[in-house]
Amino acid sequence: MNLKEIKELIEFISSKNIAELEIDKAGLRLRIKTTYSTNILSASTSPNISLTESHTPLRGEKSTVSDFTSPSSNLEEVKEDDLHVIYSPIVGTFYRAPSPDSKPFVDIGSQVLPGTVLCIIEAMKLMNEIESDVAGEIVKIHQENGKPVEFGQPLFSLKRK
Repeated sequence: MNLKEIKELIEFISSKNIAELEIDKAGLRLRIKTTYSTNILSASTSPNISLTESHTPLRGEKSTVSDFTSPSSNLEEVKEDDLHVIYSPIVGTFYRAPSPDSKPFVDIGSQVLPGTVLCIIEAMKLMNEIESDVAGEIVKIHQENGKPVEFGQPLFSLKRK
């Protein structure tokens, strides 16, 4: 694989909004990981998620459905149009913490910077860290820990700094 082919591959991946690609061909191992702005996706294309459904804790996880259903005082002050929504770039299983015994990466009210890890989405036994692309405060967590997410589903709403 030459430099021109690699550049074409990068352009193709960027145009298709692919988050990560790994190729192992004839002794050459190439891994391309992209980050793209997810705010171009329309929230109206995402199905609504019920946050009040019952939840069975996973592997020693404490049931914390209250994180999803308790409104933040900041959310009442901020109009939905003023929020920056981070959407799922891939299909997989949403995890709020690096392991069942660990604290979540972020909670409602957490201050984040660009590059701050917000969650993990497991896809085909690969753990993909989802990072914030803006600085702000987490005002809503749209998904429930351990539940499947689809491409384009909202994960977090942030009030920009």
